[in-house]
Amino acid sequence: MIDTLRKDPRKRNLAILAAIALVSVLLAMFALAQQAAETGSKYQVQTFFPHLPGQAQHIARIHIVSRQHGAFDVAFNPRKGWVLPQHSDYPVSFEQLRSTVVGIAALQTVQPETAEPDWFHYIGVDGPPKGDGVLIELQDEKGNSLARLIAGKTTDIGDPGGAVGLYVRKPDSNQSWLARSVFEPKSDPADWLDKNILLIDRARIQSVDVVAANGPSYSVHRDKPSDADFAISPIPAGREPAYAGAGDPLAGAVTGFTFDDVKPATALDFSDAQRVVTKTFDGLTVTVQIVQNGGAIWATLYAEAAPGKPDAAREAREIDAHADGWAYRLPAYKGQLFMTTLDSLLKPLAPAKK
Repeated sequence: MIDTLRKDPRKRNLAILAAIALVSVLLAMFALAQQAAETGSKYQVQTFFPHLPGQAQHIARIHIVSRQHGAFDVAFNPRKGWVLPQHSDYPVSFEQLRSTVVGIAALQTVQPETAEPDWFHYIGVDGPPKGDGVLIELQDEKGNSLARLIAGKTTDIGDPGGAVGLYVRKPDSNQSWLARSVFEPKSDPADWLDKNILLIDRARIQSVDVVAANGPSYSVHRDKPSDADFAISPIPAGREPAYAGAGDPLAGAVTGFTFDDVKPATALDFSDAQRVVTKTFDGLTVTVQIVQNGGAIWATLYAEAAPGKPDAAREAREIDAHADGWAYRLPAYKGQLFMTTLDSLLKPLAPAKK
């Protein structure tokens, strides 16, 4: 068994999840039993999927369907790990995987609810694609179903541990339930993307060079980390910054890097991209290429380190290992920061005298 876990990272990771799920189930049962004793409830707490904690290590695919976002899969690829097949096998957030598997395994029924299909929409357990419920199915590597549920609306159950009430039912049953839940079902593929790519604190940033696709190129920079504002250069004759610290937002563009979607970088043309090059005081350089496509702003990332900077070199390798070959669709506010023009950082030209 131990050798199997060492050779199969999916089983190793999910064996850990199974152990966490079992503990979560026990804690949930204790919490609900205690709550029932306090409220005088006579309903006996039950685990919604009693066999799932022991089967979690066999999960190989999660199938999710909703009316808003359609259907997609989260799957284990022996060569790549957990990925989103419909997003060119982009890596999955293990935190989201953990939250979902453990959350489903730990579901505890609080009380039965309606068994009338006409009432399902009131609590959100009417099945997709027509209904508002979210169908989640856990499958093994042969496609066998390990757990299937339709998750609906949430409600406050006064749980002291912060759990919420989640209306659920099994697709092959009309009986719905109010369950104690420690997870929030995520039906948007964007919530499953691994976004742990780039983490740079603003205090580290020394300069940002913008090689503009249209208009003049320029830089914002500071001499030492204690300098509050970034200076703009070059400033055209007769112009001045729009305000003190006008270049600061651009300097922090790379911080808090996030994205809404992803696709292979080869799917877009970056030959005329704007380049935004951020350098840190400790030797890391991150180059972001920016293009607009169909009203969206897409970016690629590349990192490198100055010679003799081993910590920066290690960080650059980690960034490139995540970002190499991918293009990221940026949120509008983040995309606009990277597209900042020199003219927008300067006071408008005074009207010509007549």
